[in-house]
Amino acid sequence: MAKTPDKKFQIQGKFNRTFSETFKREKIKDLEKGLVTLKDLCTQYAISRTSVYKWLYLYGSTQSGVKTVVQMESEAEKTKLLQVRIAELERVVGQKQMQIDFMETSFRLASEDLGYDIKKKYAPLP
Repeated sequence: MAKTPDKKFQIQGKFNRTFSETFKREKIKDLEKGLVTLKDLCTQYAISRTSVYKWLYLYGSTQSGVKTVVQMESEAEKTKLLQVRIAELERVVGQKQMQIDFMETSFRLASEDLGYDIKKKYAPLP
């Protein structure tokens, strides 16, 4: 009797699938429009990310050799909000610095008029 190999120990061979050019163009168009994400496209059709990026460079609207930075809308909004917040904080710091300069000048002028150092005399004890 000949032994038959167990099915669970058989090695599945690799297989190559080919997709038509129209399919590739259609999927890249959907990807660029934002109808589908890269991850969804890869999992739905069992395609590697590398293949999708190759398709993107071949059939996408971007030119080869040009880097494009993809930034999500929420990240762009966060950046704008942070820039506004930075401007507000810089304005507040400027106002506080002007108050400090005014106080220093006031102490200096009052000390000159009275003849003794006000800051030293009325400074809190350590």
